[in-house]
Amino acid sequence: MHTLPQTPLKTVFIDATDTLAGVAEGLLAVTNSSVTQASNTSAQPEPLAFTLDINRQPGINPDDIPQRVGDAQVIWVDHSLLPTEVAKQCPKLKHVVFMGTGARSYMNIEALAALGIQVHLIKNYGDTAVAECAFGLMWASARSLTLMDRAMRQGQWHRTEGVQLTGKTVGLIGFGGIGVEMARLCLGAGLKVLAWNRSPRSHPGVTFLPLDQVLAQSDVISLHLLLDDSTKGLMSRRRLQQMKAGAILVNTARGALIDEEALIDQLKSGHIKHAGLDVFTVEPLPTDDPLTKLDNVTLSAHSAFRVPEANQRLVELAFKLTVNISKSNNQ
Repeated sequence: MHTLPQTPLKTVFIDATDTLAGVAEGLLAVTNSSVTQASNTSAQPEPLAFTLDINRQPGINPDDIPQRVGDAQVIWVDHSLLPTEVAKQCPKLKHVVFMGTGARSYMNIEALAALGIQVHLIKNYGDTAVAECAFGLMWASARSLTLMDRAMRQGQWHRTEGVQLTGKTVGLIGFGGIGVEMARLCLGAGLKVLAWNRSPRSHPGVTFLPLDQVLAQSDVISLHLLLDDSTKGLMSRRRLQQMKAGAILVNTARGALIDEEALIDQLKSGHIKHAGLDVFTVEPLPTDDPLTKLDNVTLSAHSAFRVPEANQRLVELAFKLTVNISKSNNQ
């Protein structure tokens, strides 16, 4: 029986960086080439189950989203805000593929669901990349490398007293894929590893303890949690004060996990020796933010996952996810 071809699902990548756009275009070219080769043989060609319009505009203004989306049923979102009121202006939108796991920082998942719009997350695409960044921030914080770098660029020979991490204890708050990779790196570097996770876990070489004990016993605390209602503000003023005096705090997860005002106070007092931060409550971080005025803070621009391997994997998983959405849509 001859079946009619399915209509490809119209998809728009609303805020692609040049890097992610390049990866997506490369995958499209490979797919189209495979279809062309199949059509020239006895093989049955299998065209892509969706069309993809790539908008090279990182951080698109929410007011511009409806025009970019048009009548698309699926959008890919990298790191742009998608207010519910804006989504209401996209009448055919049914699926949002968020390029990562932290969608709650950019949209209200429950409110979108009430509109019939499902938000899909992409997990485990950059576990090693993020763990390596957390590992690097930990070492940079322990030796105040960025402080000396800034001073030397201004002609100052500013030596600092560092912390030797070998033999010290790192506490991992959250033990998913990134936490597992961070544990691997830390154990390999001669650190002791404690961990706390919301659900029971076990891992060779890692001791799991209640959160308050991990905070009190660790020389370094590294956050690896998803952001949701139960984890927002988890690192409150009280919990920051529970940390071991002179400890280092590393965050490559989500800024809203931490009470930033309380963190600033603890950094000023010296209770927390140094913070290595890749994520913030407000992004991009305002130039006048108090964190930018502190010497004992190392900052990076939410870039922990930005490496070629993770970018490739991220887009490949977005392709696979959108194909699955298309299949479900046509059933």
